[in-house]
Amino acid sequence: MDIYKILTKLPHRYPFLLVDRVLEIEKGKTIKALKNVTINEPFFQGHFPHRPVMPGVLMLEALAQAAALLAFDAMDSAATEDSVYYFAGMEGVRFKRPVEPGDQLILEVALLRMKAGIFKFHSRALVDGEVAVEAELTCAIRKIA
Repeated sequence: MDIYKILTKLPHRYPFLLVDRVLEIEKGKTIKALKNVTINEPFFQGHFPHRPVMPGVLMLEALAQAAALLAFDAMDSAATEDSVYYFAGMEGVRFKRPVEPGDQLILEVALLRMKAGIFKFHSRALVDGEVAVEAELTCAIRKIA
């Protein structure tokens, strides 16, 4: 799935869209996606000017966006104007290595279960085959007024 297809599925836009390409997807089971990390990312100006490091919360956000793509694919849907895909929880978050400009962050997410618009995922992000972060994510799709 290229960036143009991703833009039809997710409501996120620059500078908050953190998935550049979907490399693999197995409907209702797993997704493997890519985030190219460049020195031009706006967060690097302040995190940290002397040693740029991708904030951990943004690595988790990238995983959640990949998880959303997996969830929408499983339901044969996309984000809509009357719903929002929220974080509902994170467990077992572990940061294993820093992510720096020039890295390719490979986002791997597996759907553990889904029921009534609530999704549980196992996720991890890798750089050069090394785990940078791993977490169990819970997300929910909710209607908005």
